[in-house]
Amino acid sequence: MAPLWKQQLDSLRIRDLSEIFGTPKPVVGMVHCWPLPGAPGYTGYGMDTIIEQARRDAVALAEGGCDGLIVENMWDVPFRAGAHIQPESIAAHAVVARAVKETVNLPMGINLVHNGGVALLGIALAAGASFIRVCMFTGAGVWDAGSWDEGCAADLMRRRAELHAGHIKLLADVDKKHSVRFPGIDLATHIEWTRFFGADGLIISGRMTGDAPDLEKVRQARAMAGDTPILLGSGTDERNIAAFMEVADGVIVGSSIKEDGEIANPVDVERVRRFVRLARGG
Repeated sequence: MAPLWKQQLDSLRIRDLSEIFGTPKPVVGMVHCWPLPGAPGYTGYGMDTIIEQARRDAVALAEGGCDGLIVENMWDVPFRAGAHIQPESIAAHAVVARAVKETVNLPMGINLVHNGGVALLGIALAAGASFIRVCMFTGAGVWDAGSWDEGCAADLMRRRAELHAGHIKLLADVDKKHSVRFPGIDLATHIEWTRFFGADGLIISGRMTGDAPDLEKVRQARAMAGDTPILLGSGTDERNIAAFMEVADGVIVGSSIKEDGEIANPVDVERVRRFVRLARGG
């Protein structure tokens, strides 16, 4: 029998995605926030405008049949990384996410790009989120804007314990889009490290936002992940989702469910409905 401390650590991990989403193969939709204060795209339109847009997209995701959603600072481009993310962005993100939480009755997650770490956990606590998407939980690499970054697992897991936040689950990217890993960190190694340090699920993505991963890569990840759930993190659409969901345990979708399939547009509820139906084998 494992010692009590190990039993306690193991008890924090989910057994399958239904523990977060109420279904073992969830469709999770993205709420892409407009540029937050401090981002180059922010023109002074104020928080009420950002909140209104986020609420509208969240309602469309819920009406379209999504099982959960993630509130993300998608348009804070070019992205800062890790400790360089600014406090005004963190604070605004929490305010928007809390408004979304009060608008729709869906499990909500937070993603703070790139690799928000402990700040990501703070947003989730303030907003009442159920989970977070961690862009670089383990390993090291360089982001698209040129920032060198490293895994945040050591600080994040300690802070989660200190804040009594074990109810906030961790979905961690491996071989994350918008980044290049340090040489030698192949997919198998990255998955092994990420599982070892306590991630509840693994996310597989393509090279950039809107790019699908290779189906064979997803198959390999599924075989390497053991009993840890695998989610798709980019590039799924009505044409490929059925094939991907034969392998993966869930999907996070953003670009293809927007009006006209354009990522900067609002969420299109009819596109969401079609996507969800196909993801569920309809």
